[in-house]
Amino acid sequence: MTVDGKIATHQGDSAISSKEDLIRVHKLRASVDGILVGISTVLADNPRLTVRLGGKQAKDEHPTRIIIDSAGRTPLDSQILRTASKVKTIVAVTKLANIDTRRKIKKTGAIVIVAGTRTVNLKRVFLIVRKMGIRKILVEGGGEINWSLFSLGVVSELIVTIAPKIVGGRQATTLVEGDGYSRMARGIKLRLKRVLMQNGGELVLHYKL
Repeated sequence: MTVDGKIATHQGDSAISSKEDLIRVHKLRASVDGILVGISTVLADNPRLTVRLGGKQAKDEHPTRIIIDSAGRTPLDSQILRTASKVKTIVAVTKLANIDTRRKIKKTGAIVIVAGTRTVNLKRVFLIVRKMGIRKILVEGGGEINWSLFSLGVVSELIVTIAPKIVGGRQATTLVEGDGYSRMARGIKLRLKRVLMQNGGELVLHYKL
């Protein structure tokens, strides 16, 4: 995020990280069982969510990609679904995604999980993927999915890179969005475990919850 807490500008540009930080993130991806993002991230960034930097990665060793997508809006021509037959991909939807939509997503090679009526039941998703052997999950989501997971109490660690930039903007996305807490005393408490200074002035903060 930027110094002023933004993870994207008001027009959705999220190209914040330096090459050094991208390598760090890809090494982190290589250490987990799954990577989770929300549909907003998919639509805004069209990411691949694979390991490509920081060392060679066999194509069958990429972590499983988990997309939280209530209505099944993940584009069939997105980089994620175009590679779903090669990299294990799970799309978690609700009953808002009609049967035809689910069928088309499955046809790409992705696994479709129906969890919830209008909002994806994240606890149910985690129970299902745990049974698949996916235990350590890296969340690379936007502000809304970050809030959902923090409020559920399922996050064990937070790693934040602070880029030496300020972009401002009332409508710019912050690290955590959602409803938020009404009182500071209810805020989620963190414990700083490690600080890393990267070239170019980036600061990487490791917190335990």
